[in-house]
Amino acid sequence: MADFDAQIRDSQEQVAAAQSKISDLTSRIEIARAKLQSGDDIALDIENATLDEVHAHTDLMNANIAELIMGLDDVTSGFSKDFDEMRNKTGWESFVGVFSSGKSESLRQERMRNASIDDKLQDLIGKSDVIVKLLEGQLNMLNQQKSSVEGNLTGTLDEREATVGELETLRANILAMDPKIIALEGKISVEQDAAARTKLESELAALNTSYNESVQHEQVMLAKSQTLERYIEKGKTWVDSLQNQAATQMVLINKLQTDTKQRVVLYDALSKSLKTAQQQDVAHRINEIGVQTDQEAQAAMAGIGAATNQRMADMLEAHEDHMVFARKVLEQKVKADERFARRFQKIVEKHDKNLYGA
Repeated sequence: MADFDAQIRDSQEQVAAAQSKISDLTSRIEIARAKLQSGDDIALDIENATLDEVHAHTDLMNANIAELIMGLDDVTSGFSKDFDEMRNKTGWESFVGVFSSGKSESLRQERMRNASIDDKLQDLIGKSDVIVKLLEGQLNMLNQQKSSVEGNLTGTLDEREATVGELETLRANILAMDPKIIALEGKISVEQDAAARTKLESELAALNTSYNESVQHEQVMLAKSQTLERYIEKGKTWVDSLQNQAATQMVLINKLQTDTKQRVVLYDALSKSLKTAQQQDVAHRINEIGVQTDQEAQAAMAGIGAATNQRMADMLEAHEDHMVFARKVLEQKVKADERFARRFQKIVEKHDKNLYGA
């Protein structure tokens, strides 16, 4: 338990650090958007190195949680062994059986009654819940960040569309000025009258001024369009990253929740198996008593037989429903395990081959 608690604390610290880095990146995008709206010049401080750093940290965080989940799988696989140990006699009980089979059986039954398998199951489910809450908190945070960035992107996409439209109109106007300027220059070159020439030169100067202002405005609009394009590109990259991170959290949550259902089914199956074994032991002992002449004893055994038959009938009737549910959960677990293995192939390989530290 101490190791698990230490791992959980480590995971919580990693989640907190990852959330801090994610919030920082989202804040940079929001600050850039605010500068865009106020007309200030922006320099997007969201470089690939920063994104890679966040991805590396979240990968480490998820790998740590994946190892926690696989550790719980190992504990679950040990349940069958625990039940076998409960069902079979201990060395001491076998030794006592050499002298007194009744005392040996009494000790075994007492041990089975006091067994803490239920406590182990509840502890395992509790640990699963702790990890699920950790993952759900991270998932909620990722979805909130994604919604925030998507909202900013929607406004920016509209703004860039308007900017590109304005830029295209401006360029069309500039292109339309060229023939006018050429025509005026042609008129000036052949005009002989000084007054008329002066008037044409004034028109040309005004048209050139308008042309230069339009070209300058075109450069400003082009720079704005490029800035918006960079902002949108970085924003889309970040939204895609948040989406992938959220998908990973959902895979982990799905596996944990499916595993928890499977653990309950396994526990229930093993418990019934243990109880059935106990009933068989009782039946064998009754059979060994032999035929009794005492009518009261016969009546008691008949009652026991009837009760046993009724219990067995109930168990048989419930068996089909139990098996259908168990198979359904098992199918869900196989799918959850496949998704988990695809996302955490390296972790699974290390776990299965005991390659830690390699």
